[in-house]
Amino acid sequence: MKKLMKSLPFRLLLGVVIGILVGLVANEGFMNIVVTVKYILGQLINFCVPLIVIGFIAPSITKLGNNASRMLGVAVVIAYVSSILAALGSMAAGYAIIPVLSIVSEVDGLKELPRVVFQLDIPQIMSVMSALVFSVLLGLAATWTKAKTITAVLDEFQKIVLEIVTKIVIPILPIFIAFTFCALAYEGTITKQLPVFIKIVLIVMAGHYIWLAVLYGVAGAYAGENPLKVIKNYGPAYLTAVGTMSSAATLAVALRCAKKSEPPLRDDMVDFGIPLFANIHLCGSVLTEVFFVMTISKVLYGSIPSLGTMVLFCVLLGVFAIGAPGVPGGTVMASLGLITGVLGFDETGTALMLTVFALQDSFGTACNVTGDGALTLILTGYAKRHNIEKQQIKVDL
Repeated sequence: MKKLMKSLPFRLLLGVVIGILVGLVANEGFMNIVVTVKYILGQLINFCVPLIVIGFIAPSITKLGNNASRMLGVAVVIAYVSSILAALGSMAAGYAIIPVLSIVSEVDGLKELPRVVFQLDIPQIMSVMSALVFSVLLGLAATWTKAKTITAVLDEFQKIVLEIVTKIVIPILPIFIAFTFCALAYEGTITKQLPVFIKIVLIVMAGHYIWLAVLYGVAGAYAGENPLKVIKNYGPAYLTAVGTMSSAATLAVALRCAKKSEPPLRDDMVDFGIPLFANIHLCGSVLTEVFFVMTISKVLYGSIPSLGTMVLFCVLLGVFAIGAPGVPGGTVMASLGLITGVLGFDETGTALMLTVFALQDSFGTACNVTGDGALTLILTGYAKRHNIEKQQIKVDL
């Protein structure tokens, strides 16, 4: 039971349930407290977003630069292409499926939430887009100049930001989300919208399996090998990812599964590719996030974002995914700036996104980890096609 209580999805689910139950019976006086605390917590979370962007993106760029090589370039390209194509495919499915899900954005007879009693504003140290540009330029410049001191500082800063996320942001999320759902239940909308989220989780899981089939099919055709020889060994890694929700925590199991696939995988490509892809290949997570933001936009704001906005979101999300750490919710946490900046989500939309993403994050992570085997098969095929000799490549990530 103690282990279950430490699980983030369980705590978020508990927050959702408690929030809904309390919101159904709460009076206006209690809701004054709820909306005030919710506002303050939302301000704190938003303040951390630029720090998260800098802490995730800049160190990742320096690490990639320090390991720059021909195979690294190929690995980054195929990881990004996989993620962005998964995102665009999810976007296309969203435009086709979401309009027929009978989502009602305006519900009659809603109660009006009371005003915030104490408005504590916590301004961000810089805008999210400024943080993104700063991170990219700083990471690239540090790589070009081989600035060892700055690189070490960025590594330390990433550890600091991860501690902020782990010890501050993550612990307050269940409270923030409980208050958000309390407000939604008090208004009277949540009982009509909850079935929609159950549907989209099932739809997204189906999308994971479709994309894995595409990845392994392409990898097998390119490498001239039977992809079933690889994917058949990935059962333990898939289950481990479902249980841990972390590609980093699953890395040891994923390596073991990939090494059981030698051949057709080359051991040097496994040693290089699996640890690298665990950090930069998040196809399942981006597929999930794209479909969810489209649904939540329809639920809360009455419409799906325009095609141009969604394409921009998908392209940038692929970049942010490369910088997301292999921790639970890393993708959505790293892309909070895109959700608020590009899509214009407010605190309620952000809370809903964090909740529904976290509730299925284990399956998105499992898709990421399993997909790494397909990309490693592509690397093996590339090495074979270009007569790259087998070598012992070790990547310390």
